[in-house]
Amino acid sequence: MPTTYIRQLRLSHFRSHKAAHLELDGRPVALYGANGGGKTNVLEALSLLSPGRGLRRADGAELMRRPETLGWRIDALLRAEGQDHALASRATPGQNRTVEIDGKPAPQTALGQLMRLLWLVPAMDRLWTEGAAERRRFIDRLALSFNPAHAEATLTYEKAIRERNRLLKDQVRDAAWYEALEQQMAQSGAAISQTRNWVVGRLARAQDGAATAFPVAALAIAPGDDTPDEDLAKLLARGRSRDMAAGRTLSGPHRADLQAIYAEKSIAAHLCSTGEQKALLISLMLAAARALLEDTGATPLLLLDEVAAHLDATRRAALYDEICTLGTQAWMTGTGAELFTDLGARAMQFEVVERDGASVINPQS
Repeated sequence: MPTTYIRQLRLSHFRSHKAAHLELDGRPVALYGANGGGKTNVLEALSLLSPGRGLRRADGAELMRRPETLGWRIDALLRAEGQDHALASRATPGQNRTVEIDGKPAPQTALGQLMRLLWLVPAMDRLWTEGAAERRRFIDRLALSFNPAHAEATLTYEKAIRERNRLLKDQVRDAAWYEALEQQMAQSGAAISQTRNWVVGRLARAQDGAATAFPVAALAIAPGDDTPDEDLAKLLARGRSRDMAAGRTLSGPHRADLQAIYAEKSIAAHLCSTGEQKALLISLMLAAARALLEDTGATPLLLLDEVAAHLDATRRAALYDEICTLGTQAWMTGTGAELFTDLGARAMQFEVVERDGASVINPQS
């Protein structure tokens, strides 16, 4: 039995779900059904029980069921370290998302203290071939699972860089306007870089010697600066003229990139086949889950959307075995029940269908 898992989940007017109620026992959860039926919406709802904007990074208004637009609500009963916690996340028209824990208002960051949550969605299949921004978001999401304080450092840095960029675009030349912002960026940027590098090292240790059917990914953080060892505040001060010409800040951890190598073949991830790229991502998710379990003693939740895509039957069965060995409540989606045959009674299975314009979740025996 996982140390951390969702016991109950209720959705109200969330995306395609007018009303949904799931009773769960800690086993992995397989959701199957036709595309567009509302499977991913369940995973997105769960992702909003963690800090941030969820796996689709959607605005609150986008999450409201149409045509009612009454607002949406997610309720979950979380079992964590032997105790139950009532979690709620909701938004009404014109209002920002709010969070409650055990009936009391709470900041989003408090969710990260109760439950560690990792996800893998089809859009991330292109992670190694697209721009660096998505890879930074990927490593920062992993970092947040290990160190919830990473969110505060990231928010501080992003706020400071937005203000600095505004000064640059307005052609402000008075150094006094920049100094405090650049000190904030240097302090929070150092924390961001330190955490990212720590996570890369931690994932490497979690992959070493692990019994897994998935390839090892050798990771590194490539700094975006020509002189990465220089104090960031000094680098920013010296680069103001260059940045002003560009209209944006050209130095700092927001320019870094996550690099990956398929270790066994010594091939950069972006040169691997589609299947190999998917396998590398799954390998990192499993490594992160192992590391979190070792470091915190608590099993993280895994959200694996269309996880069977690009996996052959052998590797798919191996994935399920590893999930069950970890003892994590993994939530997986797929188009057909046959994709989850190898799980058998080790998982709870639900069919998600569209009926009368709304998603319906049917438990399967």
